[in-house]
Amino acid sequence: MKDSILVINCGSSSLKFAILANAGKTTLVEGIADRLGSSESSITFKYDGQKNVIALNDGSHKNAVSQIKLWLENHTSIQASLVGIGHRVVHGGEAFTKSVLINQDVINGITDCAKFAPLHNPAHAKGIEVAFELFEGLPQVAVFDTAFHQTLEPEQYLYPIPMSFYRDHHFRKYGFHGTSYRYISQRLAQISIGSDQQGVLVAHLGNGASTCAISHGKSTDTSMGITPLEGLMMGTRSGSIDPSLISFISQAENITADEALDILSKKSGLLGVSEISNDCRTLEEAMMSGDQRAKLALDMFASRTAKHLASVATSLESIDHLVFTGGIGENSSYLRQAICNNLTALNINIDSTLNENAPRGAEQNITATNSKTTVWVIPTNEELMIALDTISLIQH
Repeated sequence: MKDSILVINCGSSSLKFAILANAGKTTLVEGIADRLGSSESSITFKYDGQKNVIALNDGSHKNAVSQIKLWLENHTSIQASLVGIGHRVVHGGEAFTKSVLINQDVINGITDCAKFAPLHNPAHAKGIEVAFELFEGLPQVAVFDTAFHQTLEPEQYLYPIPMSFYRDHHFRKYGFHGTSYRYISQRLAQISIGSDQQGVLVAHLGNGASTCAISHGKSTDTSMGITPLEGLMMGTRSGSIDPSLISFISQAENITADEALDILSKKSGLLGVSEISNDCRTLEEAMMSGDQRAKLALDMFASRTAKHLASVATSLESIDHLVFTGGIGENSSYLRQAICNNLTALNINIDSTLNENAPRGAEQNITATNSKTTVWVIPTNEELMIALDTISLIQH
């Protein structure tokens, strides 16, 4: 059947990809090109239960996409089934409220938003241009992380700063992880009938982490802002802090404001507090062996996640469901428990046995009998959303 979609997620120094068939339900091949721009760059293909790593002499995004094309030329039946390419794009600003077929205007729009996502959007634009060059004639679609949050009301998305900054420069909250939140909202509606008419809180927890409130299937508030630095404490990001800290850090260390911001983005969060790692698994192991800083980092993460869940919940009429997703949300029973312990004032409680025994990578209801809110673990699937959007836009 001719319905395979190549999904490309271009980062500044990496490129994730997957080819999905059968309306996005079957993953034929997936992989990642790592350490692009360095001499150690390589690309990994996972196919048919086998993992194959190829070193890249030229660590460019173009070479990574060329290797995918080369792989397809050696797997002609998959190549013949390809009907389109879907690209994940981090920032769509106010220009893009939904996924779109890509033309030159769209590429220009993605480049225009690069000021808000300087690490991501230029890489996306590059990936798109390379894909057009190498896969001539295949329609391509852009799916935006920010699009789902374009339903926020002005009182949620505006910052309390002079309005001229919004009028002249579009400085506002945009939010991220939108493709994940859209998937979770739709999936929850399938497993809990009627939830698309209710109030839903979602914690997307990974190295990047955010919360979102969803009412009747639409985003009503989210924790990330104009960039993914706002909101929760994350793997290496500080999340929301007193803005004056930037000035204090730059004066104390005799560095520029941009260098201080860099510390908040890349050296803070779990890594900064624990001084061990930004990886939750490493920190949980350290905590189990008695490391107090690892425990402090994890407990701070739990406390701040709970705060931001409570914060976005103010945009809902009721909190009917709470969903944990993302690498940490799906796999860390310790953090799920710690977060819910901080939400008992909202009558959110989980069953510790169900939570502990929740199988990795599976959907699970972990609600306690005395909880007013149903609590779920649902693995996210952004690639599926990108594939489905691509198929639907190509067919119209």
